[in-house]
Amino acid sequence: MTGGAEIHPQSYARTVFAALGGVVEIGAVNHTGTWDLADVSVGDFLAPRGDEVARIMTAVRTIGRFAAPVMAVADELGYLREHPVTAEFLLLWSAGIAWVPEPSEDLACLKDPRAVRRMCRMGADLQLTRLLDASVTAGIAAGVAAEEGGGLAVGIVRDACDLVDDAGRSTPEGVFRMWRVANLPDILRPDAGAPEYGKAGYRAYDAELERLLAPV
Repeated sequence: MTGGAEIHPQSYARTVFAALGGVVEIGAVNHTGTWDLADVSVGDFLAPRGDEVARIMTAVRTIGRFAAPVMAVADELGYLREHPVTAEFLLLWSAGIAWVPEPSEDLACLKDPRAVRRMCRMGADLQLTRLLDASVTAGIAAGVAAEEGGGLAVGIVRDACDLVDDAGRSTPEGVFRMWRVANLPDILRPDAGAPEYGKAGYRAYDAELERLLAPV
C-alpha cells in the first residue's frame, strides 16, 4: 500500500484470488502424491473441500468489504474450477526459487517428481505469505479494524494451509512469521512510501495476528 491514486477494490481482490489460485494449484499437485502434473485434477481436488473454499471466500468478501461484482473476479480468473496445472504456473508460483529451466529446456518436459515437489514447497510458502498480505492489505484499504480483520485473516490462512498441504507442513503461525519479516520492513521503515494510516493499519494487524497466532 503506497500513496497516490486510489486503487479500485477489484485490484485488491485480484491479488487475493491470484495467491489463492496458487494455493489451490499447488494443493492439487501435492494431493496426487506422485508430483506428476499428468495426474492433477483441480476439480477432483476441490470437490471434497467445498467447505474450506466457501469459508475462505466468505472471509475474503468480509475483510475486503467486496461487493458481488468484485467477488466475480474469482470466477474470471478460473482457479476454482477444473483447469490444467502447468509447469509454467508452478514456476510462477515458486518465483523460480526452486528451479529455473535452461534456455533450451521445454517446461512441458519437467518430469522429475523431486523438482516438482520442491517447487510446490517453495510455492506454498510464497503464495500463503502473499495471501495473508493481500488479505491484510484489503482489510486496511476497506477500513476494517484489526480486531475484526485479524480473525478473518487467520481463518483465511488456516483453511489455505489445509488446502495447500494436508501433511501439516504449512501452519498459520509459520505463515504469519514469514509475512512479518518478508513484508513489514519495507512498509514500515521511516522512508517507506506507505501513508501513515496504512502503516498504522499494518502495525495494528501485526499486533492482532501475533496475539491470535504467536502470543508472547
